[in-house]
Amino acid sequence: MSKINYVTIDSSLCKGCKICIGTCPKDCLYIASDINKMGYQYAQFENKGCIGCGLCFYVCPEPGTFTVYKGEEEETK
Repeated sequence: MSKINYVTIDSSLCKGCKICIGTCPKDCLYIASDINKMGYQYAQFENKGCIGCGLCFYVCPEPGTFTVYKGEEEETK
């Protein structure tokens, strides 16, 4: 098993402000083409080098949208 860093995003809370996208030092976030129940295109995570810094969590104006996992076990298949 290897350890990875990753982020989960509650798309139902995201208002697509893009603050997190501009803040991510590894460009792991992008705006989805889909819309959520509030009618916003929401942020999505693409694990391409996430360092688990948590900046997305700290800059997001919507509490509870981001959860950051640092050094979590990843099952290898």
